[in-house]
Amino acid sequence: MDIRPNHTIYINNINDKVKKEELKRSLYALFSQFGQVIEIVAMKTMRMRGQAFVVFKELAAATNALRQLQGFPFYNKPMRIQYAKTDSEVIAKVKGAYGDKEKKKDKKKKAQEPAANMTKKPAAGSAAPVHSPAVQVPDNPPNYILFLSNLPEETNEMMLSMLFNQFPGFKEVRLVPGKHDIAFVEFESDTQAGVAKDALQGFRITATCAMKITYAKK
Repeated sequence: MDIRPNHTIYINNINDKVKKEELKRSLYALFSQFGQVIEIVAMKTMRMRGQAFVVFKELAAATNALRQLQGFPFYNKPMRIQYAKTDSEVIAKVKGAYGDKEKKKDKKKKAQEPAANMTKKPAAGSAAPVHSPAVQVPDNPPNYILFLSNLPEETNEMMLSMLFNQFPGFKEVRLVPGKHDIAFVEFESDTQAGVAKDALQGFRITATCAMKITYAKK
């Protein structure tokens, strides 16, 4: 049976050892590269373990994410992705909340999650552009190693690897013990590092932390 393309994609075969909040943050970091994510639904009930729904604002973004991330090794398990068969009740509620968020604000405490915050703030026209001068930091000469700062406390190696390993030449992420807000990412060449730096400069892993990227000091 053919499932018609829609804004919601369904993912299964997810590693069910991952905590729900970390799972949602990681899914958001991974999927928001393809377009605006309205909501991520992941539940740890027995029936829903190892599964999640990602709702995109644009159909093209959902299609692109499905193609690009099919079989992606997410927490060491290949993701299986398809379009959601229908807008299930939970997804319909999410869409309703997005279109009429004021009425549902009290009912849906999910608005505190990064995905919701990211989409609602720009809608109000209050968010600064990602590449605002405030985000820019003095840079060093080109280097194949990037230095990341202003990372949120919950950042982990998996999240950063998922963000950066889509770029050619990616080698590894190195976290700094005892310092949650900084990390290093190594590429094969400074040119490849520069491409990733420009693409992800100011990327928000959570609603409040815009990642700052510079070349590491040689």
